[in-house]
Amino acid sequence: MRLNITLKDMVLFSEDHIQETKRRGRIEVICGSMFSGKTEELIRRLKRAKFAKQRVEIYKPAIDTRYSEADVVSHDSNIISSTPIDSSASILLFPSEIDVVGIDEAQFFDEGVIVAGLDMDFRGNPFGPMPGLCAIADEVSKVHAICVKCGQLASFSHRTVKNDKQVLLGETAEYEPLCRECYLRAIKEDQQTASD
Repeated sequence: MRLNITLKDMVLFSEDHIQETKRRGRIEVICGSMFSGKTEELIRRLKRAKFAKQRVEIYKPAIDTRYSEADVVSHDSNIISSTPIDSSASILLFPSEIDVVGIDEAQFFDEGVIVAGLDMDFRGNPFGPMPGLCAIADEVSKVHAICVKCGQLASFSHRTVKNDKQVLLGETAEYEPLCRECYLRAIKEDQQTASD
């Protein structure tokens, strides 16, 4: 299902676009590996829009109940109220008098407006609609975690438990952020362990 949202009179603020106090129809994408601060950045931008007296609505996938059934919560426990939905088409059922739409965990939906989500799955493959959204976005912010093995910037979410399903909601018990070199080494070790 493809979701088309009319971006009428949308005003967003971004440090890179301070001189543009009013911009219509912007799409901003925040992407990166797990533990890189995507949700933290989404919450920061949405709170900033609220402070600017903009009408903000935040959506999250109903399947994401890790920290809260209703709120968007970052790994650092920052919280913003949200509306859990089963599909992005549900957004159309809510009031249209909104200036800024925020969507967390966008890889579980088809399309959005201001989104934060994983750009790659645990196999290092593009995840859900994120590549397409990055391609059409006016602004893409790729945030990075720190590699737990070597301390370099991490772009990969390495799954540490045996499960081949693409979608496995988890935390530090199931995933670890790794740089490219450590990720490739970990995948090679996983493959050797699986063949033993």
